[in-house]
Amino acid sequence: MTVPEPLPGWLIEARRVVALTGAGISTESGIPDYRGPNGVWTKDPDAEKLVTLSYYVNDPDIRRRAWWMRRDLQVGDVAPNAGHRALVDLERQGRLRALLTQNIDGLHQEAGSSRDLVLELHGTIHEVACLSCGDRTSMRSAMERIDAGDPDPACLVCGGILKAATISFGQMLDADVIGAAAAAAADCDVFMAVGTSLTVHPAAGLTDVAAGSGARIVVVNAEPTPYDDVADLVVREPIGTALPRLVTTVA
Repeated sequence: MTVPEPLPGWLIEARRVVALTGAGISTESGIPDYRGPNGVWTKDPDAEKLVTLSYYVNDPDIRRRAWWMRRDLQVGDVAPNAGHRALVDLERQGRLRALLTQNIDGLHQEAGSSRDLVLELHGTIHEVACLSCGDRTSMRSAMERIDAGDPDPACLVCGGILKAATISFGQMLDADVIGAAAAAAADCDVFMAVGTSLTVHPAAGLTDVAAGSGARIVVVNAEPTPYDDVADLVVREPIGTALPRLVTTVA
């Protein structure tokens, strides 16, 4: 359950690593997770309505609460941590095939990960999109309208409902993004699931795709996952400590 010393040869020699990251990699940056023992939805199950499309579309009060939640998440200094930087190091080694993330915070890109390698499975919090016409603008511009007194800003193009450019429950994922993620999972020699419960599909199913294509599976997560039994390596250490050691090359 700790990072082995020395590292397994198959991990050191891996040249096509795919990483799937979840909320756990960002908790060390001060962003709360959702499903853990102290997660947002664990403490307040009603909060899940704020990210459920049917509630959001049909209830103006839910939309107002969702905007204020987004506003609160903008407050404070949030920066990438050692876990994010470790994946940048893996990319610089020329060994990172793709970085698939369930996170919407953009911290991988802020840490220095190439945008071409990062696939945001659940969208981004840094933009907003109109549910009617699809027009996209910055989250900052929406926050400025909220700060100016508009609790539920509408699309300036067509008057439709605006929502963070994230994937809510009940909302279809981007087929192109999921397709690219599946292709990467099928074309790697090591698949690392980092800070994810591996319970949310289709993201969790990418582990099956990788394993079915012969990849070794590494799980780095504080809590048990449904894939621990099929993993070649399971690590329970803090991600900011474990991940830099797992991606270390041997001279």
